[in-house]
Amino acid sequence: MRTRGLLIVLIIGLSGVLLYLAAFWEPVSPRAISRVEPHSQLPQSARPPGGDFTLQGPQGPVALKDYRGKVVLIYFGYTYCPDVCPTSLSLLAQALSELEAGERQRVQAIFVSLDPERDTPDRLKDYAPFFHPGLIGLTGTPQQIAAVAQQYGARYQKQPPNAEGQYAVDHSSVTYVIDAQGRLAVALPHGQPPAQIVATIRQQLVAAAP
Repeated sequence: MRTRGLLIVLIIGLSGVLLYLAAFWEPVSPRAISRVEPHSQLPQSARPPGGDFTLQGPQGPVALKDYRGKVVLIYFGYTYCPDVCPTSLSLLAQALSELEAGERQRVQAIFVSLDPERDTPDRLKDYAPFFHPGLIGLTGTPQQIAAVAQQYGARYQKQPPNAEGQYAVDHSSVTYVIDAQGRLAVALPHGQPPAQIVATIRQQLVAAAP
């Protein structure tokens, strides 16, 4: 009898998990999309400045100002990340794919590596487009990466290597949305569904319209 009761509890618990997963992966309806708080409305103490930077891309130096007039999405991570980065980049890629062709031309997505020792331009050239052809990967010296991360409030820390010399990089998981004037407009927390990302992009595109 006790075993049967335990089995019932386990079945109910598993059903709850399955229902949660089903709800998470279903497309988000327009009613469920909230307006993300603009970065400019955050308290001054919690507002990183953002701003221009130049890092190394697959074809040479890439500057944020190169995309003036476009909405830019920046994500900080690293290619050896086992789960957080692939999840975030997959959601971002799905959002980019859901944009209309005209909207897509006014948007640029950037992946900034927090692991410049391993993430070379050649490695990023293969890694970033794996998620979406419009995503570019950037790297630089450890000092350059640290400076850009500080500009945007991205936190990270390299962990000690294991016996095989492999290591992880603990990092925050935020997608930074830059408006058409190059200003940090919105910081999207980890796990935002594609519909929410699309809604945020469109808010910025409307704001940039003449």
